Amino acid sequence: MATTNSSAADVRSTRVQALEAAHVLQTYTRQPVVFVRGEGVWLEAADGSRYLDMLSGIGVNVLGHAHPALVEALREQVGQLTHTSNLFFHPFQGPLAERLTRASGLPRAFFCNSGTEAVEGCLKFARRFWYTAGTPRTRLIAFERGFSGRTMGALSTTWDEHYRTPFGPLVPDVQFVSNEDPDDLLSAVDHDTAAILAEPIQGEGGVRPLPPQIVAAINQACGSTGALYIADEVQSGLGRTGHMFHFGALGLCPDLIALGKALGAGFPVGAVLVSARVAASISAGDHGTTYGGNPLACRAALAVLDTLEQGLLEHVRRVGPILEAGLRAIARAHPMVTEVRGAGLMQGLVLDRDAGPVVAIALEHGLIVNRTAERVVRLLPPYVISETEIAEALRRLDAVLTVVEEPEPCRKA
Repeated sequence: MATTNSSAADVRSTRVQALEAAHVLQTYTRQPVVFVRGEGVWLEAADGSRYLDMLSGIGVNVLGHAHPALVEALREQVGQLTHTSNLFFHPFQGPLAERLTRASGLPRAFFCNSGTEAVEGCLKFARRFWYTAGTPRTRLIAFERGFSGRTMGALSTTWDEHYRTPFGPLVPDVQFVSNEDPDDLLSAVDHDTAAILAEPIQGEGGVRPLPPQIVAAINQACGSTGALYIADEVQSGLGRTGHMFHFGALGLCPDLIALGKALGAGFPVGAVLVSARVAASISAGDHGTTYGGNPLACRAALAVLDTLEQGLLEHVRRVGPILEAGLRAIARAHPMVTEVRGAGLMQGLVLDRDAGPVVAIALEHGLIVNRTAERVVRLLPPYVISETEIAEALRRLDAVLTVVEEPEPCRKA
């Protein structure tokens, strides 16, 4: 349980929260915890309480906290060169592009600062492809429950009206189709369709893997109309599911890939990977970024790829099924859990009720998870998590569900 307190820590936490309340734009509903340090899969709050992190900054801190390889790379690079702009070369962008293109099979990369920016790049490059071809296509197909980000282009391909409505009119010519009915997709895609955008596993949408029939429909639609496929691998990519990219595990062949989150393991970096034919349509000045691909970001991303290739990806493949098996055992013990879905270290517990209370009570038990799609408890632990730590997380989660299932008058304070 995360219960240790001290008056000095309380004062510090209160001060931090008061300053944010007074001066930070209130776009987030934060949990009342001030974290000050981390190590591996553990986070420590200002009062000394320790929390088992099964969220990793929403799928970002894949090396855990304060990983030696990342710390060393960033510490060394910040003392040498952090930024030059893309008007010049530096030693790390080319090697990073080579590593990502070799792993993905797509030969060109564009670097940006986040997954949302990567989606924006994919949308622009898809439309540019058809403009260059002399047959402009602007229609974009996205899926119900899909989430691509909150900038205007990415928001336009994000399904939930809660995110969209206050900011209309959005980018036009976007159509949403069912993520379960292949005929809905096949009837929507035509020779005016520029691209189909799909997450191999929908993250914010409730940890929903693309069903095989939708995968087949994407391949059929792209094959018959020439529409490009954009794989949004911001959450599922770079080892999260035990595969470098999850589209390959499903049998999809993208023309563009959006990457973020895991790529920098906590340092902001994103990337767009593009096929040769899409790359051939893009000219100097078509897209740009001030910070994207800077030396510090590239060093961080190279440290992540090095660590993945030095055994961490194999570790994910080994412990992912252990986590899933443990969650399925919990589901059998708790009737409130209706489904377990996901892959590798990207898992969701679907409940028969709002998942909010589970997240709140988990925090009281020193366990960090989050709620998505209202009824789903999402788990995105760091890749470095051990079997022992998985067992401890499952023990705490089991205890949390037991508390939630108690009749209200019997709840312990």
